[in-house]
Amino acid sequence: MENKKRKGKDDGVLEEEEEEMMNKFYTLLRRFRDARDGRRKELEELQKSERKKKRSKVGTEQHHVWVPSFELEDFINEAEFRGQQPLRFPTSSASPSPRGGGTDKQRKNDDQHSHSLDLNLSL
Repeated sequence: MENKKRKGKDDGVLEEEEEEMMNKFYTLLRRFRDARDGRRKELEELQKSERKKKRSKVGTEQHHVWVPSFELEDFINEAEFRGQQPLRFPTSSASPSPRGGGTDKQRKNDDQHSHSLDLNLSL
């Protein structure tokens, strides 16, 4: 009889110990999950902030891009530097074309001026 009583007491103690171990195990699992989820959220927020920084950098870089623009004065100064006469562009469409008529000297001068400055842009 005493053996049965002792087994009953030991079973109760063992059950309590097992229950405590299970509670510790599940508590440990919950902590791991919470830590994992917290770290995952931190990484997602970090990635979002990096994306915003990249987008803002791209937006600001576009404002600093230099777009070339050409003015008539740019080419006239270059022709003067070379020692040639500056180019004369017609100001109105009603004026006669210099290639259409005139003497041979005028045509030769016009040909020289047209070949002196290459305005073709290439990459």
